[in-house]
Amino acid sequence: MAAERHRVPPVVELRDVTFRREGRQILHGIDLVVREDEHWALLGPNGAGKSTLLGFCGAVTHPSSGTVRVLGQQLGRVDMQLLRRSIGHVNPRHPLRSPLTIREVVLTGLVGSVDVPPRWQPAPADLDRADSLLDTLGLAELGGERWPTLSQGERGRALIARALISRPRLLLLDEPSTGLDVAAREQLLETVDLLRETHSHLASIMVTHHLEELPTTTTHAMLIKDGGVVAAGPAEVTVTTENVSAAFAHPINVRHQDGRWAARALSARQLSNSAG
Repeated sequence: MAAERHRVPPVVELRDVTFRREGRQILHGIDLVVREDEHWALLGPNGAGKSTLLGFCGAVTHPSSGTVRVLGQQLGRVDMQLLRRSIGHVNPRHPLRSPLTIREVVLTGLVGSVDVPPRWQPAPADLDRADSLLDTLGLAELGGERWPTLSQGERGRALIARALISRPRLLLLDEPSTGLDVAAREQLLETVDLLRETHSHLASIMVTHHLEELPTTTTHAMLIKDGGVVAAGPAEVTVTTENVSAAFAHPINVRHQDGRWAARALSARQLSNSAG
């Protein structure tokens, strides 16, 4: 089974990727392979390069050197806009300014726009799929509500539905818990975990710098620091006290229990006591 799995082309493949911006090296020789039904977390401090990496995976940014293949297509040899239609992207900073209904927001995922395009009409099958996704994600009764009336947690789940409506093979989640309280965060993570059942072949990549925001379905992780890889591989052996402390350049105690992670930075007093 493992051999057959590795004969299937990866969903995302980065080989020796670097990136420079304004003369500054942002990423250094990154390798990453994401396969079908794998759910990756990109972890690291602010400025480590996580969002830049996600830009490659989302067919938004070209590397300075190295090779990036997404859904079997090599960046630089493919229509990036067309490729992006096969990638679901969840961004909690969704720049919607029009008071669309939740159903309309979900439908915009079909055309990759923020607002509903003029004179565009979704097909009956599209409307059915939007309603089905809203039902699956616990938003069936809110389909006719306007975006400004939603809570942050409801918006997060609606954006997941929007990302899924085009039936992508890859789902990108860019700090999806931003701005959520604890209850809303847990509801959102339950929704992400649900996708393992409802979209079993989907691959996903989540960017975060909080271990508590990792869903239980996380299978793999990459920790990065200053644009380089600290550790990468299966989540349970990668997200450890040693690796997280190295990535964040501070002693951090990591716990993994019941499928969830938690992290606690050690204080100067604790460090002094342990040294003693």
